[in-house]
Amino acid sequence: MWRLFTRVCPRARGSEAFAGLRELSLKTSPELKVCIIGSGPAGFYTAQHLLKYHKSAVVDIYEKLPVPFGLVRFGVAPDHPEVKNVINAFTQTAHHDRCSFYGNVTIGKDISIEELKQAYHALILTYGAEANRTLGIPGENLLGVYSAKMFVGWYNGLPENRNLNPELSSETAIILGHGNVALDIARILLSPIDSLRKTDIAAHALETIAASKVKRVLLVGRRGPLQVAFTIKELREMINLPDTCPLLNPSDFEGLKQIVKDLPRPRKRLTELMLKAALEKPSGEEAERRATASKEWGLQFLRSPLEVIPSNDGKRVAGIRLSVNKLEGLGESAKFVQTEDVEDVECGLMLSSIGYKSHPIDPSVPFDQQQGIIPNNLGRVLHAPGLYCSGWVKRGPTGVIVTTMHDGFETAESVLEDARLRVLDVSASKGGYQIMEALLKQRGVHPVSFSGWERIDNVEVANGEKAGKPREKLLDVQEMIEVANQ
Repeated sequence: MWRLFTRVCPRARGSEAFAGLRELSLKTSPELKVCIIGSGPAGFYTAQHLLKYHKSAVVDIYEKLPVPFGLVRFGVAPDHPEVKNVINAFTQTAHHDRCSFYGNVTIGKDISIEELKQAYHALILTYGAEANRTLGIPGENLLGVYSAKMFVGWYNGLPENRNLNPELSSETAIILGHGNVALDIARILLSPIDSLRKTDIAAHALETIAASKVKRVLLVGRRGPLQVAFTIKELREMINLPDTCPLLNPSDFEGLKQIVKDLPRPRKRLTELMLKAALEKPSGEEAERRATASKEWGLQFLRSPLEVIPSNDGKRVAGIRLSVNKLEGLGESAKFVQTEDVEDVECGLMLSSIGYKSHPIDPSVPFDQQQGIIPNNLGRVLHAPGLYCSGWVKRGPTGVIVTTMHDGFETAESVLEDARLRVLDVSASKGGYQIMEALLKQRGVHPVSFSGWERIDNVEVANGEKAGKPREKLLDVQEMIEVANQ
């Protein structure tokens, strides 16, 4: 899922000299109490920048789960441990003497936005995109049909998805979507079980996938090869996946050789790799590997779901009806148009990977239902002084971790600028967590501190060592709280 690009990041705004002046001007500023809602990458990167450049900023991060790190913990594929290394930087931020973490606190339920506004100078909403987009077609609620979000949460140990128990008893699985999440799911379904045993995949998922009958995964997209959203790293992993053979129809790539040279470099390299897999006959070891493969995967283009076909008893998925599309326009902006042609594909498992969406957190916070974001300007929530946003709830569920890093820095810069220009009134002191602590105690809510999370972390790592894994995640929220309070 989220891919981390390691590179030097320019500061969000201004030169080194400007940054120095800004830092100097903020050293003697009044204390700035900031509340961040959500402890994923957007929350931590925003906190990191605020703490670095405002020497009087006090940052409290609230999270509804007892554990931090959001999609880095629950979204990144278990076989991509290198992407999770950002947790080390986030831990450093959490250990900062002006930063605190309060898990197991649900904003909007345990504490209201209005109560937080009374206790902090600035509120930054970084709670991500927790809902999934629906297909809006007949049969999507049949047994055997799952959203990518639920399936990824299931194999990554997200407490709310631990009882999903997907049935993997059919040979063919259909994944709707051509993004990195779709490829992640396909790879997890088809990976050799021994390689998954070495990851932090949830134990229940490992057991189910070990008994899986899935041998064929088809990834279906509405547009063509030039419009796929996955990246070259994920495609290369699929092509090289042991004991699998790619199924790419050469006719889907007709005419692309002539135009590939004119594409932007990332798209050019990605398309060249697809062309090679589809058109070039493998030789040597690769030919032998494909010939002896027991599993296969393929990309289907220009197809849109019309309805999920039910089994004879009407209870579960037996297939999917697809419209055959055509493209109008060129390049990445080309639109698909459905034709009158349809085709049916048999499958016993269907996963919808068509994107995530954010939801409104509170009636007092502006929200654009159509775009699924909080309307903002450089992270400043429109018509709501003192409110800011960052990450997916700010820009939509797109991009990789480095995108979110830049995004968080930009929002932090807006807060710093507003404090410096006194658009944000920091003259009156605010009670911050001291006020929230009293309210939470009255309401019987027991927050989990970062040291409490580290106790959970130690138990998970110890349990993982026994099983030869990096960690064995705790799946029950109550158990997490008990461990945190030991």
